[in-house]
Amino acid sequence: MSINTDVIVIGSGIGGLSCGALLASYGFQVTVCESHTLPGGAAHSFERGGFRFDSGPSLYSGLSCRPSTNPLRHVLDAIEEDLDWLNYDTWGIYLPEGEFNTTVGADQFCDILQTVRGDQAVREWRQLQTVMEPLGKAATALPPAAVRLDFGALQTVGTYGWDLISQGWQLTQLMGPFSTILDRTVRDCFIRNWMDLLCFLLSGLPAQDTSAAEMAFMFAEWYRPGVKLDYPIGGSGAIVNALVRGLEKYGGILRLNAHVEQVLVEQARATGVILRSGEILRARTAVISNASIWDTLKLLPPGAVPPSFIQQRRSTPECDSFMHLHLGIEATGVRSDLACHYMVVNDWKKGVTAPQNLVLISIPSVLDSSLAPPGKHTIHVYTPGNEPYHLWQGLDRQGRAYRELKTQRSQVMWRALERIIPDIRQRVELNLTGTPLTHARFLRRYRGSYGPAISAKAGLFPGPQTPLKGLLCTGDSVFPGIGLPAVAASGLITANTLATVAQHQVMLNRIFA
Repeated sequence: MSINTDVIVIGSGIGGLSCGALLASYGFQVTVCESHTLPGGAAHSFERGGFRFDSGPSLYSGLSCRPSTNPLRHVLDAIEEDLDWLNYDTWGIYLPEGEFNTTVGADQFCDILQTVRGDQAVREWRQLQTVMEPLGKAATALPPAAVRLDFGALQTVGTYGWDLISQGWQLTQLMGPFSTILDRTVRDCFIRNWMDLLCFLLSGLPAQDTSAAEMAFMFAEWYRPGVKLDYPIGGSGAIVNALVRGLEKYGGILRLNAHVEQVLVEQARATGVILRSGEILRARTAVISNASIWDTLKLLPPGAVPPSFIQQRRSTPECDSFMHLHLGIEATGVRSDLACHYMVVNDWKKGVTAPQNLVLISIPSVLDSSLAPPGKHTIHVYTPGNEPYHLWQGLDRQGRAYRELKTQRSQVMWRALERIIPDIRQRVELNLTGTPLTHARFLRRYRGSYGPAISAKAGLFPGPQTPLKGLLCTGDSVFPGIGLPAVAASGLITANTLATVAQHQVMLNRIFA
């Protein structure tokens, strides 16, 4: 027996949930199939021993305020869901030049530059800000929520036509890599290293490969007056829960432990999915894959798409994987000025993409005490997209070689954390160490990757459309950038393409009223 629905979404990452919830609000019958026991993909939360952890990166902005340029804020507004936010503006940085606290907003960074590099560096930073201000306006002139991939875009995008025309010169400058802009404005090595770091956090690539549009968006968001960073009360899982609430409120269904084995193709069209259990789900309108480029290909039967498409997608370069420490610690006597986030760079000369050169630390219980038992802290340490998968490939997860490599490769995270909490090893009550194999297994990620590493020099991202009728994509393989704003934007665009123009315009009126 098969079950019929309008749309099937494969995977409940933020892109898939954004797309599914928005489609449900448009009136489609939506079923989201998630292989894991928890929704959220790389953004899911989990609990162990009273400590609640974010599974992935946890730096958010533009979500607690309106108007906002963040596409995830637009999704939440479109499905009429929200959550409670905590705000902060400071994080710690440990760099070869020294240890600092820095804030979002441009002025305090000038104080750091003055201390580290002097007057000329400050002048160059101010010049970069001046150049980026109109580019930021151009990058945010057209919200992804207005985009759809059919002729209806003439109406939904047309509302922003004059803004786009007036930003024409700036828009042309956004097409290439960010390094092109840096080369015209900045010579100071510290600023260029800092920009490489921010580019890597946004796209998994350095400035020479990161889109100028992505960085312009970041400048518009992070360096505007009065900006604050956001943290959801309850952790990243609270964002996931809000999207699930929106999906279900409009009649959508989330099915957990529903592993999609294959996309069902009939008469050259995607018509449903076959689950590992053997159950068949049929989709009257579309199947949407929130799996990665490479994992989506595995779901297609032979001959479903042209060989050229397969070759193109398979050859897409991927970001490296992660190492993780999820720690629950005794917090009594810990320094009282702990920040929520820290970045540690060991050696600029190696480059920010070098394995084990960059470590990020998140201590969200500093902001939200509900994430840990009284007197404790929840800590997440990770090497973001710079852990080579080939070191782990083929290892037995129960074997001695795996355990030894896990101990060895985790030391860089322990050393980084010891710079902040020197006696951290004596404080640990719960220790969970994750590897690229953990990523590949629990997040169903190809080679444990964070996502595609598509250089700005290579042109546009693949987008949601495929040569197989009825099959669309969403997630980190669709829209430039590998963070939450990018995947939420992909969900918006994919959902809008299936909606009528009238439905789409009602949604735009609701979120931008």
